[in-house]
Amino acid sequence: MSGSNGNELTRLTACEAVRLLTAGEITPLDLIDAAEARIAACEPAINALPTLCLERAREHAGQLMRGERLQGRAERGWLAGLPVAIKDLTDVAGVRTTYGSPIFRDHVPTTSHPVVDRIERAGGIVIAKSNTPEFGAGGSTFNEVFGRTTNPWNTALTCGGSSGGAAAALAAGEVWLAHGSDHAGSLRRPATYCSVVGLRPSPGRVTRGTSNNLWAPLSVQGPMARTVADVALFLDAMAGFCPRDPLTFDAPKVSFSDAVAAPRAPRRVAYTPDFGGAALVDRETREICAASLKHFAAMGAEVDEATPDVGEIGEAFMILRAQSYVVDRELMLAAHRDLIKPDIVWNTEEGLRASPSRIAWAERERAAFYRKVAAFFETYDVLVTPGASTPSFDVNRRMPEMIDGRKLEHYLGGSLITAIPTMMGVPSIAVPCGFDGFGRPVGLQIVGPPRGEAPLLQAAALFEAATGLASQVPIMPRPGTVPPQ
Repeated sequence: MSGSNGNELTRLTACEAVRLLTAGEITPLDLIDAAEARIAACEPAINALPTLCLERAREHAGQLMRGERLQGRAERGWLAGLPVAIKDLTDVAGVRTTYGSPIFRDHVPTTSHPVVDRIERAGGIVIAKSNTPEFGAGGSTFNEVFGRTTNPWNTALTCGGSSGGAAAALAAGEVWLAHGSDHAGSLRRPATYCSVVGLRPSPGRVTRGTSNNLWAPLSVQGPMARTVADVALFLDAMAGFCPRDPLTFDAPKVSFSDAVAAPRAPRRVAYTPDFGGAALVDRETREICAASLKHFAAMGAEVDEATPDVGEIGEAFMILRAQSYVVDRELMLAAHRDLIKPDIVWNTEEGLRASPSRIAWAERERAAFYRKVAAFFETYDVLVTPGASTPSFDVNRRMPEMIDGRKLEHYLGGSLITAIPTMMGVPSIAVPCGFDGFGRPVGLQIVGPPRGEAPLLQAAALFEAATGLASQVPIMPRPGTVPPQ
């Protein structure tokens, strides 16, 4: 592909770029140059990648081109020198990593997170850190260190959170793959808002390495990209057993990329607009998502409106999430309360107020819910819901004011549509499904069976092919206005 300009390179899918890298038709330096130019053009409008490490990336590229650092080239998920972005919650050795917090404004770690080590072993080249809310808490990406990240589709709107910088960078063509993490929807909601693809893997599929919540399954690391095949490739690069994470397990014998290359349509698809009324969802979002189910029917799937009985799982989620905040933030709150944003203080103190009996109830509720979920997937291959409760909202707001006419009580009020699948303990993916009347992206959330990333990715790939929406990104950032509530 000699002579290709940077714009042509940034439009490649990750899979296409890796094929060209492997064939020697382009070099990692070509892609770094193309990404640098695109970042320079887009960043003033979106602020998705506030920390760049281009010198480190070029040094890494030179090593690969000299035949060094090739230990992982025979393994699945080989990225062959493809530039990637890493979320600013995750350490990269020698690169400023702030966690979106003024407490760590000048923090430069000396070692990388295990998932970064794995990505680099697989031939990925880190070129930037993507913006995130403070400590990843929030459905809109802003912090006191780097400010706000906007949505490339309309820069007056949020890109979502907490992997918002990752989603915006992908939609704008600044990178081909972006790493993220997910607790209550942090890979899925930003993907929905930016019309890209975000996968929350099964707990243990990808190492969390340095987490203090190592035995808790709520938070996971995972991939984001512009296509389902690219997400599968990046998952292959990330997945597998890690001795530093006791929940991890070996990667499957058949790679996720191979599974997506030969997809099988789901036979029975369940759809719920709101988990039986448990999650608030915007009316137009429900209508767009319901209409998109025709693509599954056209595959020959039987589509039913059905959901596992969620009971009080939303309340159980709030209790268990708050406990994770106690683990992560209790000591920090004692030392730096004035430097921590109110949402995190509130969530941590909610956890400190919870009684042992209430925590025990939440654990029993989660266990009972998982048993219902396992039984549900004996009947259905996938479960489909809206990918977010609302379309993207004003970038200057923490959260939407209202959903479907109801005022939200706290910043997690719009997250239950993705938090409920988190409590299921199964993989879920966000894929684009259309646009609302104001041109804002809308996505589907597809939920798979226990450890069922392969059939989940297959269903998502077939849906993506049917809609044709993957070809709509990357885009140059577009100015706009905030639609009325």
